[in-house]
Amino acid sequence: MDANRGFTLIELLVVLAILAMLAAVVAPRVMNALGSSKARTARIQVEELGAALDLYRLDVGRYPSSLEALVQDGSPGWNGPYLKKKRLPADPWGNPYRYRFPGEHGDYDLFSLGADGRPGGEGEDGDILGWE
Repeated sequence: MDANRGFTLIELLVVLAILAMLAAVVAPRVMNALGSSKARTARIQVEELGAALDLYRLDVGRYPSSLEALVQDGSPGWNGPYLKKKRLPADPWGNPYRYRFPGEHGDYDLFSLGADGRPGGEGEDGDILGWE
């Protein structure tokens, strides 16, 4: 047997084909998991912002007209900043959270428009709504 014997071209192509098939099966699952984790992160951030809005209301007596009041405000009774990082977070897709006061679904509406940044959508493009 020759000690210098290497892999043939056919053997290398078979290995590459197997690796390509594995990547084709695994990649969509990884991308789905990434998308669902971003949606979960957005839901958690909406809940945290909602808690900060409630604290603001307890101190000032009303909800703020904008989310910026959670980190910087001059209203009487303001005892903030109400967020640990002292800045407003962007949603996991890099867009600002939407806030409407007075709200159409409660005292205020707090939501993210998802990955596409447009109302509606499904999956990762679906809206994350603070009132649901």
